[in-house]
Amino acid sequence: MHDGHDSQPQPLPEGVVVRKRRKGIYILPNLFTLAALFGGFYAIVMAMNWRFDLAAIGVFSALVLDSLDGRVARMTNTQSAFGEQMDSLSDMVSFGAAPALISYEWALKGLGRWGWFAAFVYCACAALRLARFNVNTGVVDKRWFQGLPSPASAALVAGFIWLMADYGVKGSQAQWVMFALMLYAGLTMVTNVPFYSFKDISMKRSVPFAAIVFIALAIAVVNIDPPVVLFALFVLYGLSGYVVYIWRRAKGIQTSVISTSTDEPDERGLHQ
Repeated sequence: MHDGHDSQPQPLPEGVVVRKRRKGIYILPNLFTLAALFGGFYAIVMAMNWRFDLAAIGVFSALVLDSLDGRVARMTNTQSAFGEQMDSLSDMVSFGAAPALISYEWALKGLGRWGWFAAFVYCACAALRLARFNVNTGVVDKRWFQGLPSPASAALVAGFIWLMADYGVKGSQAQWVMFALMLYAGLTMVTNVPFYSFKDISMKRSVPFAAIVFIALAIAVVNIDPPVVLFALFVLYGLSGYVVYIWRRAKGIQTSVISTSTDEPDERGLHQ
């Protein structure tokens, strides 16, 4: 049996100096996060000036930058608790508040109380989805999102507004479509429906030459008509989770994306 003195740290040899690691803020990944936050802020300002096409572009810019900050942090080994919290706050502005305010200013204002009801439901669901994501990070299967991710939900809303603005359709002509889309996008964020996360795709792994050709073709297709192509892509993604859910139910496969491994943290109550 060992007494308490055995666990005391041994003195270091004379002349050896141990420097404590400083807890700092990494610049590179947080620059991407701040840029994404600016995209959301820019989108709100543009909506206030009735430039809804530029507001939608601001949201999509925030989406691209938000997808890069985490990957940059992992590739440069600069992950931090500060970065995680900063990313969540940025997401709430860019993908929660911004789409709600843009859609309200564009179309929902004309519906009175129903308009701000739909905008608030979306905003509240975005906050709930981000909070649940932070809490369930350790127990959710990394290959899937639990509910529609907030960037994709924001892209669905902003993409519709961008498409309508591009075709000259006024918000007053699409009020109830916007209302339904806001409720769909918001409520889908807080469901347990699985959406593919693309996180198992490694950027460091070599790929066939055909994959690069496919990426080039995809970029060319998007450039043909960005509002139409981007909105169509996110509509397909926004429906894909329900397709996967129905397919899993039909096959008798577990539909929850909460991991059931005994190595994971306590999962009681998370499958409901």
